[in-house]
Amino acid sequence: MRIACTANTILERPKAFFSYLNVLLFFQRYLSIFTMVFIQILITTLLIASVSLVGFLVLSRHTDKLRVALTSLVALSAGAMLGNAFFHLLPEAIELSEEGAIDMFTIMLLVVGSFVASFLFEQFFAWHHCHGSNKCDLHSKPYAQLLTYSDGIHNFVDGLIIAAAFIVSPALGVTTAIAIALHEIPQELGDFAVLIHAGWTKSKALLVNTLAALTVVLGGVAGYFLTSSVDVAVPILLPIATGSFIYIAAADLLPELKRQEDADNIPLHFLVFLTGLIIMIVSAMFE
Repeated sequence: MRIACTANTILERPKAFFSYLNVLLFFQRYLSIFTMVFIQILITTLLIASVSLVGFLVLSRHTDKLRVALTSLVALSAGAMLGNAFFHLLPEAIELSEEGAIDMFTIMLLVVGSFVASFLFEQFFAWHHCHGSNKCDLHSKPYAQLLTYSDGIHNFVDGLIIAAAFIVSPALGVTTAIAIALHEIPQELGDFAVLIHAGWTKSKALLVNTLAALTVVLGGVAGYFLTSSVDVAVPILLPIATGSFIYIAAADLLPELKRQEDADNIPLHFLVFLTGLIIMIVSAMFE
């Protein structure tokens, strides 16, 4: 009896070993694919963030040129923001509503709610800094903080989108990243100028913009590890970022351009504003 059991055990061990080996090979292949996807997402999001940072460094080193071109860059940012809101963020939210992820009424409610919340944020900021004084001169304008929050949300959503695209296929991930970079870089450069124009120091604007740019990496990592949550978060975050960008462009940046006293620069600023808008329109056509 013992001899028979021993013989059966010897015969069964190779089968068990090869079964175990097949399981290991399966998981190794599975994990290697997903590890490669994670590396692709990480490298891509870091590249997008670093390209924006290169622009910040160039502008910060050429301070004299930055001061001359400051209002023009504000105009560029205004056009890029409006174009980004109406030709990138809002269409993506509407597309998700057609897929059943969110209904159209909720999208419009979130856009308007974000617009109103942005207004309340600025009013509260002004009241907090000027409460109890007859005259108030804010060294840092409220839309600077609002811009950084909105930009951080927007970049985080871009990271989620890049992660979702790479999970589907590397080709889709690359094309999605290129489309995002085309509309992200002009807006980031304009945002840096807006923060300087709002009264921030060059070092503070550079630091905060760096942190805002790096949220695209955070979004990419979160999108990779929380794939199931992306479908819930993106439909909500897109309309919120849309409402914030519309408010900043329409209520803060365009009025800043109207306050410029030099009438000779009006045609130039209008053309720069259109350039920012056209860049967003053209990049949306190739998505």
